[in-house]
Amino acid sequence: MNFNKDSLIGEILEKSPDKADILLDMGMHCLSCPASQQETIEEACEVHGVDVEEVLEKLNA
Repeated sequence: MNFNKDSLIGEILEKSPDKADILLDMGMHCLSCPASQQETIEEACEVHGVDVEEVLEKLNA
């Protein structure tokens, strides 16, 4: 699956649970929070001060 800026955190974790390690390594430690499940990867990156393009590159590798 190819992820983009509009992919939801919950969708990423549901379809590719192994991607959680990438998100955790990028500083996103609230993956089990109910609010994060409906947050886009772009929104999460903004909140955590992480470059969305870098995260997407790792998620889609």
